[in-house]
Amino acid sequence: VAPTTPVCEVPSSAMTGTVVEMSCRETEGSPPSEYQWYKNGVALLEKTGTGSARAANISYTMNKKSGTLLFNTVTKNDTGEYFCEASNGIGLSQKCSVKRMQV
Repeated sequence: VAPTTPVCEVPSSAMTGTVVEMSCRETEGSPPSEYQWYKNGVALLEKTGTGSARAANISYTMNKKSGTLLFNTVTKNDTGEYFCEASNGIGLSQKCSVKRMQV
């Protein structure tokens, strides 16, 4: 079953240095969907703990299975427009509407 449009939860504003968790879910897809977050239209890298992610100064953890995007300490650089995409290899992937977070 192809995924339905996911529901994204993105805070509209956050204080610098706080923890921010964004979530993305859809329940119709079978097999279960994987989730990819985007910031300003660019796919976010999945942090794996390897040198490349650290070199890019990534301050978040993205879990493709649960759809969560977790910032341990947000900075002004994390301000932007976020959306997520659900896909399970069947039918078209589905995106939620873009939401802006101001830090």
